[in-house]
Amino acid sequence: MAKKKIQKTNAIRLLEQKKIAYSEREFPIIEGEHADAISVANYLGESPRELFKTLVTIGNKTGPVVAVIPGDSELDLKKLAKSSGNKKIEMLPLKELEATTGYIRGGCSPVGMKKLYPTYIDETALHYDQIHLSAGKRGLQMSVSAKSIGELVRATFTDLTLTTN
Repeated sequence: MAKKKIQKTNAIRLLEQKKIAYSEREFPIIEGEHADAISVANYLGESPRELFKTLVTIGNKTGPVVAVIPGDSELDLKKLAKSSGNKKIEMLPLKELEATTGYIRGGCSPVGMKKLYPTYIDETALHYDQIHLSAGKRGLQMSVSAKSIGELVRATFTDLTLTTN
């Protein structure tokens, strides 16, 4: 049986163009339902700490700011605001996500957005040989070196998550 050909996304095209090693994996999606990062990690047999989600925010000074954090963590907006030079930062309204990034919820990748926005990746990503993140469409993940992604999107690695007691 021939291997099913996976449709190339902007994120995958950029990785290939820059000759960045990656692998991709599909997972089933149910229309009308949103699969959270922990569910996706469990389905793929990956640790939610190594599966990173991409969140898009709006800073009062910079406009859109991208945050990439572990799937089992919550974004600390104050830490992101401080790191990005904003006084205040809030989540981008979902209805503006596609127009701003070119991606839809559940398929948003830090790679291949309409513009190269300031991007911050949680520093824990550097603890792993590879991280897993959206490849630019729902149901498709890519595994790649965090350092390579950071260089490609000119990201800053910093502490971005809420501390739990």
